[in-house]
Amino acid sequence: MDLRIFTEPQQGASYDTLLTVAKATEDLGFDAFFRSDHYLKMGDVDGLPGPTDAWITLAGLARETKRIRLGTLMTAGTFRLPGVLAIQVAQVDQMSGGRVELGLGAGWFEEEHKAYGIPFPKEKFGRLEEQLAIVTGLWETKLGDTFDFHGTYYDLTGSPALPKPAQARIPVLIGGHGASRTPKLTARYADEFNMPFASVEDSERQFGRVRAAVEAAGRGADELTYSNALVVCVGKDDQEVARRAAAIGREVAELKENGLAGTPAEVVEKIGRYAEIGSRRFYLQILDLSDLDHLELISAQVQPQLS
Repeated sequence: MDLRIFTEPQQGASYDTLLTVAKATEDLGFDAFFRSDHYLKMGDVDGLPGPTDAWITLAGLARETKRIRLGTLMTAGTFRLPGVLAIQVAQVDQMSGGRVELGLGAGWFEEEHKAYGIPFPKEKFGRLEEQLAIVTGLWETKLGDTFDFHGTYYDLTGSPALPKPAQARIPVLIGGHGASRTPKLTARYADEFNMPFASVEDSERQFGRVRAAVEAAGRGADELTYSNALVVCVGKDDQEVARRAAAIGREVAELKENGLAGTPAEVVEKIGRYAEIGSRRFYLQILDLSDLDHLELISAQVQPQLS
């Protein structure tokens, strides 16, 4: 059972803060450090000191860490041209010695596009499908060969398909609640399917759709890793849980309903419910990045019970 730390830097975090959390992630035995890919805060926070770019951040962390995996949940397909994204991710993979994973989604937050002058196309899912074909196609092209792609949205001719990643294959993550197109896209391109912020029941239904799509595509359903992303709020007792919930502006009852919240025993029990329906990896959304004691508690009292 993998536990990964997942951050939302657009809510207010400098690179130095992210580096501190990433180093704690590594020192405390977690599997990976992931971050969102957003340029605008959400909700009632000031967002200071302002956004950080996901792949610039991960490039820095690639040189400052040694063991943990590094990646995005999810890079927005609207932010970068697919050829450029393939170069960026491959370079960061080289910089990390082969520890990078790419979560790629269609992009959804229209306001951040308006705020920074990024086009927000109406047809995003078709673009995402072409982006996945291009990014993976560029990486898979043999040295000395060239890559061509002629689609509705993107056109590549005679690309040298360089640089190559350090890994033979960079794991690709796809996620979401879509009942039809998302499972089919996952079956074609993904190594992992992630269900974000969903109940056990909704996760089970979506995992079932994905497994069926993967098998229909001629792959074994168990070739994929199935994972969940959930907000986490753990305390050694009820008072500490309440304090941590208040620090992120959430109610304890709501967090227990929609996330992983409570004492270590309560959180382990709920993780077990997700594990019963096939989830093997958890992205723990950490919203208070100053509270490193929170990570230490999860490492000491939750993680050992899942090994």
